[in-house]
Amino acid sequence: MSLDSAKVPSIDASRFSFGIVAARFNLRLVDALLERAHAELIRAGTKAERIRIERVPGSHEIPYAAHELALGRRTDCVLALGVLIGGDTNHHELVGESVSHALQQISILTRKPVINGVVVANNLHQAEERTVGKINRGMEFAHAALEMAALRRRFQR
Repeated sequence: MSLDSAKVPSIDASRFSFGIVAARFNLRLVDALLERAHAELIRAGTKAERIRIERVPGSHEIPYAAHELALGRRTDCVLALGVLIGGDTNHHELVGESVSHALQQISILTRKPVINGVVVANNLHQAEERTVGKINRGMEFAHAALEMAALRRRFQR
């Protein structure tokens, strides 16, 4: 994952609606992503009542809920948030790859942007740096959601 952050245009999000799916596994870290993403969407003008948050057990369950949110007529973009941390096996990589492919498919099939905010880290230190530390991935995922919601609206014209 890059440590560089993209330049973000100013976007008025007061008319946008977002769905957020957040895993409960690695709760402290996912909650940090969620809090940071939510705060950034609010800062950009999204009304709190236009942000729907759904919790799922783990990252592997995210695509189902993301699909259901993407099917909603009022949802401009879906954010999928989770944290996968490496252990003695490569299970975290397999789940991360599976979820990534599923989220891309959901976006294409529903014609709604889906932001893959599932952090895949080799160890706890890397995961903490990207969730509760100085690398603010939650904010970056929100920026991507804002840009994609605006792009979707332009395509609809």
